[in-house]
Amino acid sequence: MINLSYIGSGPYCYSSCLAMMLGAEAPPVAVIETVTGSPFGMQLVGGTLPFFDPYGWNPEIGIDKALTALGWTAETSSGGPPDTALERLTSCLAHGPVMAGPIEMGYLHYQPGKTGPIGADHYLTVLDINNDQVISHDPQGYPFAPLPLDDFIKAWQADTIDFGEPYTTRTNFTRARRVSTKEALTASIPHAVDWLRADPDHAMPPGSTGNGDAALALATSLESHRDERLYEHLIHFAIRVGARRMTDAATCLREIERTQAAAVMFRQARLIGSLQQSLAIGDNRTAAHTLRTLAPTYDTLQAELRHGPIPPQDSTRQTPAR
Repeated sequence: MINLSYIGSGPYCYSSCLAMMLGAEAPPVAVIETVTGSPFGMQLVGGTLPFFDPYGWNPEIGIDKALTALGWTAETSSGGPPDTALERLTSCLAHGPVMAGPIEMGYLHYQPGKTGPIGADHYLTVLDINNDQVISHDPQGYPFAPLPLDDFIKAWQADTIDFGEPYTTRTNFTRARRVSTKEALTASIPHAVDWLRADPDHAMPPGSTGNGDAALALATSLESHRDERLYEHLIHFAIRVGARRMTDAATCLREIERTQAAAVMFRQARLIGSLQQSLAIGDNRTAAHTLRTLAPTYDTLQAELRHGPIPPQDSTRQTPAR
């Protein structure tokens, strides 16, 4: 099997927004996604909702981790009544684009099929407010997408999203120190090891599991019944982003000569990617077998990442707390 890097579309909203905000000095999106920590684990939230990212992880954590690893700072603001949040956004736009999110994707009516809240988080790069419309680069595939102001406010409130704060913006992205991509990737290894521990002290809904346990529980669930919402979540989002994350992280690990760990992650990417066909045609048995094959790879990956020199962790927080 050829382990080739992937180039193409995919649901990389926050990493793509970060790349836009960092501009010409941004590293490849694959590097940004990897240093968020997202590729290093699996979680089954509440025992029912699977994500191919670490136990207790969410994009807000990942964005802060990426900025720190890459040597950037940003000003983060959130909360307040809608009018105050809108004034803050308008003021920020006078100085350049604004990263907004998490937002509720279901209110983005320019996306086909989006008619109301669906509990899906998303991020936008806001460019302008013009004639009661918010103009954004939506990294889902919609440049200069217009959205009525009222719909944007409802989406930005994010009251259907289970992490983050309402009306969150990130602005004033500033390079605090120069960090090469190899330095950023190498420094992120300890965090990857920590995420792969699936620390039970993370505050999670009852019944949540991580890594191998999550893969095994999902396999059992797929064999026992067909949940349409679960299938839609897997085939339209979780598998696509999961397989790409693993591929990008494997490529990044190969670039810093962590070849054994890279090989494990390429294997994870192939297994997760293969779930798309199985679930799209309703072959639950094959999907369950794939997940059971995936389960032990998380312990293997943690062991491989522990090999070799691991730099000390940088405890300096580069992005101010909200």
